[in-house]
Amino acid sequence: MLSKPFLTLKIDVDTYRGTREGMGNLVRMLAAHQAKATFLFSLGPDHTGWALRRALKPGFFSKVSRTSVVEHYGLKTLMYGTLLPGPDIGKLCAAQMRAVRDAGFECGIHTWDHTLWQDNVARRNAAWTINMMRKAANRYEQVFGVAPHTHGAAGWQMNVSAFVEHDTAGYRFASDGRAMLDARGAMLHPTNGPHRVRNGNTILNCVQLPTTLPTLDELLGCEIDGKLITTGNVAAHILSLTAENPRDHVYTLHAELEGQKLAPIFEQLLAGWKAQGYQFAAMGDYYEKIKDTDLPVCPVTWDELPGRSGRLIVQGKAA
Repeated sequence: MLSKPFLTLKIDVDTYRGTREGMGNLVRMLAAHQAKATFLFSLGPDHTGWALRRALKPGFFSKVSRTSVVEHYGLKTLMYGTLLPGPDIGKLCAAQMRAVRDAGFECGIHTWDHTLWQDNVARRNAAWTINMMRKAANRYEQVFGVAPHTHGAAGWQMNVSAFVEHDTAGYRFASDGRAMLDARGAMLHPTNGPHRVRNGNTILNCVQLPTTLPTLDELLGCEIDGKLITTGNVAAHILSLTAENPRDHVYTLHAELEGQKLAPIFEQLLAGWKAQGYQFAAMGDYYEKIKDTDLPVCPVTWDELPGRSGRLIVQGKAA
């Protein structure tokens, strides 16, 4: 009997509000569907307000208008780091994080400071990068009493030193990048998926499990095949992608979106994926499934994806 394809759920928890409100909602929804998932935490200060600097970057305003950033994140969150001090998520929300673990979900690191990492890591040196990652790891250990074992980069932003630090920390797997997608959100390269990263002549040990599906904020408000993607049809669109390409997938969701106002959409996705025959998995489950297979080795590669402004880490062409 053939095993069911995995639908690995990777949950990015970016903000103080998402940690306090959206995360618990997701735990309840996932438990109702008996769905496994991995929660990745922001462990330091919430400086979401600094993200307004991105207003100068091409594509920022179009994304804001399409995805109602103020509605989903809240005005107060958008003031953290500017008009309001950024709350220390790891200190103030340690109990909520432990509750996720106690509910049986895999936990890992998203970042120390989401906005600081996302806006800077691509051009920072090894010392800055390692300092940020180890601050997050130390805080994780303070919260959970054990060392972290996995990572998913904020904004899919990394540099070579960050990938090397995974090996130094002993991580067996992480999810820091994306598979390349076309304008519909379908995978451009069907062979994309789990791989290792090459640093010069060195093949790093940590296995990358790239996100293979578009996110809600990349689709909402876009016109695809002559149809405007709205909250009323976005779940059907994503389900059409998984129906036409039944394979192991990684879907990235956000505590601030699917855990709050877009929760009904996530409910539709969970029910739809179950009906399509997918098995919900955490990142660790996916790693155990593929760890003994012959994985491609890919260079660190940057590119753009439809619906998202700026460049991010994508799966490069295997040597």
